[in-house]
Amino acid sequence: MGHKFAEIAFTKIVREQQQALGSRSGYAAMDEGADYNHILRSSEAAFISARDSFYMASVSETDWPYIQHRGGPVGFMRVLDEKTIGFADFSGNRQYVSTGNFKNNDKVALFFMDYANKTRLKLLGRVRQLEESETELLAALEDPNYRARVERGFIITVEAFDWNCPKFIPALYSEAQVEQVLGSLRVENVALKKAQKNSAPILPSELGDGPLPLVISAIAQQATNIRSYQLRHKDGSKLPEVLAGSHIRVPVVLANGQRSVRDYTISSDPGQRSYYEIAVQREDNGEGGSEAVHQLYNLGLVINCSNPLNEFQLDTTAPAAVLIAGGIGITPIKAMASKLAEKNIPLHLHYAGRNLQSMAFLEELQRKFGEQLSLYSSAAGERLAIADILRSAPEDAVFYICGPQRLIDAVAQIAEQLAINLQRIRYERFNRD
Repeated sequence: MGHKFAEIAFTKIVREQQQALGSRSGYAAMDEGADYNHILRSSEAAFISARDSFYMASVSETDWPYIQHRGGPVGFMRVLDEKTIGFADFSGNRQYVSTGNFKNNDKVALFFMDYANKTRLKLLGRVRQLEESETELLAALEDPNYRARVERGFIITVEAFDWNCPKFIPALYSEAQVEQVLGSLRVENVALKKAQKNSAPILPSELGDGPLPLVISAIAQQATNIRSYQLRHKDGSKLPEVLAGSHIRVPVVLANGQRSVRDYTISSDPGQRSYYEIAVQREDNGEGGSEAVHQLYNLGLVINCSNPLNEFQLDTTAPAAVLIAGGIGITPIKAMASKLAEKNIPLHLHYAGRNLQSMAFLEELQRKFGEQLSLYSSAAGERLAIADILRSAPEDAVFYICGPQRLIDAVAQIAEQLAINLQRIRYERFNRD
């Protein structure tokens, strides 16, 4: 059974254009498989219910499309069941273009947008206006806390939907989202000023005694509690060559004054040698290493590190690869995917996290890998279907896994059940501190 959205949207002429312009092979898989894409899952229902607006297209009797923006309180588009959604239509400019078009043609197309997370859901359906006698159903669409006048109600039967590519979606934030971030920053600012007043530590200009002097040239907040650090050679020369999956040992000073080292994966593209990139997830209940990095690693600091080490080797002779990352385990997987892409080796990257805000490098990964990337947000009810991933992989693919121990154990156990040669399973555990 094929993908319902492809069945409707990919007409004969569309498919001919895909073939002529070289994209048909990338969409051919949508014509097969068990996911018919006309039944809303919990992830789609949650996404729709969290929106405060959507774009809606109708078609007139003169065949002209008409696109309209509809807004209201969060969740005003109700998910009534796995095949039905509906909304109360509030009084607007009273042109009634969409309302009139629906009287002639009941086909409707909707775009639900989450600009902050650069996510878009397309939905196709058939719409009908509720009769005045359907008072109970209309009441289910109303929001008693929203004072705008309801003129009518619409019910939409879902025909198909598709999650759209995030490429080129601008990252826009609502006033409430900005205020939420600023509110926490204000609290943090007050706490920092108080701590600074009580004890103003002297930050070092250089740390460690390793053979490789690196200077911090850029810092970026990649996710809720993950920062990436760009490291260049102190004298500007090229850095030692690295293999994908390599790490370096960096110096830290713990809160008790003890000097120590921590291992962090080089997540940057191993094909260039101008800088290394590491990403550090702050663990407030850890042993203090990640807290020390977040506190002391500032622009211009020189850290004398080890030369690159590698215990998680990438096989660039294998004909295909499947990469699975959980949380901060994306760091070696990101570098490996870059190397595989450079070698034109077919790959697919599966990346899971608590939510999109906690997952580092999303924008870069989406830009680089597009349809080769699958994201899983546990907050949205999405889970890694490990058995399906292993079962559907090419027979000669090598699997690379990095993440928490439970993820690695699950992959190994299911691979054994499926009689997959464990020599094809490569993994690295990450230290949460």
